[in-house]
Amino acid sequence: MGKIYRSRAPLRIGLAGGGTDVSPFSDNYGGAILNTTISMYAYASIEEKDNDQIVFQSIDREKRIVCDVKPRLEIGEHLILQKGVYNRMVKDYGLEPSAFEMTTHMDAPAGSGLGTSSTLVVAIIGAFVEWLKLPLGEYDIAQLAYSIEREDLKMAGGKQDQYAATFGGVNFMEFYADNKVIVNPLRIKKETLQELEFHLLLYHTQTSRLSAKIIEEQRENIKKNEETALQATLKLKEQAYMMKEALLKNELSRIGEILDFGWQHKKSLASKISNPLIDKTYQTAIDAGAGGGKISGAGGGGFMIFYCPANNKYKVTETLGNLGGKIQRYNFVNEGVTTWTSKS
Repeated sequence: MGKIYRSRAPLRIGLAGGGTDVSPFSDNYGGAILNTTISMYAYASIEEKDNDQIVFQSIDREKRIVCDVKPRLEIGEHLILQKGVYNRMVKDYGLEPSAFEMTTHMDAPAGSGLGTSSTLVVAIIGAFVEWLKLPLGEYDIAQLAYSIEREDLKMAGGKQDQYAATFGGVNFMEFYADNKVIVNPLRIKKETLQELEFHLLLYHTQTSRLSAKIIEEQRENIKKNEETALQATLKLKEQAYMMKEALLKNELSRIGEILDFGWQHKKSLASKISNPLIDKTYQTAIDAGAGGGKISGAGGGGFMIFYCPANNKYKVTETLGNLGGKIQRYNFVNEGVTTWTSKS
């Protein structure tokens, strides 16, 4: 019986500071983000084969690509994350080009704002780590994922997702120049987290977006020292510290207004972060009793989160249901990327 090397990495909700992890802002001013991983995952499995082919299969995207075994694969248009990680494993980690089949899938659609692309890269690296028995620590895996996605594949984006998926839990993250990242796990009381989970609603707008285009505009605005975008990003950094203090002090009554504070400033970062559907969804939730909320990830579509005080969650859920989106059940999880070996 052959062996299958498996990995899974959790998706994340960004609670505060989103956008401050993107260069050049993080290089020039230092970024700060507070996020938490949830019970939705990206999965990757590798099974060795005895032919002369490398097969990449994405179950959820219904894509299957067959390549000849060689040291470097052409990136092409489809399943580029899988090929990008493979190329790096051969180049830097001594992977002998050989036949295998990699299967991946995710619990959320691409472009949903939960960090899907970066989380999938972390899961794929995890499967290779399990297969090759690589001695990589958490910072190593997260930085490698960032390097493959942002440098090798030239995909625009920030740094938080790779670290959230690798470390897991509720983290306050700091981002500096020269790829310096500090992950601070927060010791939040269990009751506080349970209460936050109870009041926090995760809503899928049933739309997706290309985050790279939004982030590219955001980066250009900062590069040009566009004053509105710069001041808004500084406010989002401030929001991360506000959220950290509120959670550590169990001041959950402040969460709604802190989310709203961030959302009002985030809309100034780039033109496509919000749109009429998102604006309508946000106002509908507020009118139904939500204290505040935000788009998850870069913006433009995907998931939104809302903090609903008292018992307002039920009213907000019912009202948002009329807009055609979908409420997503979830739980907070503490574990980051995990790997294991099974027998086929």
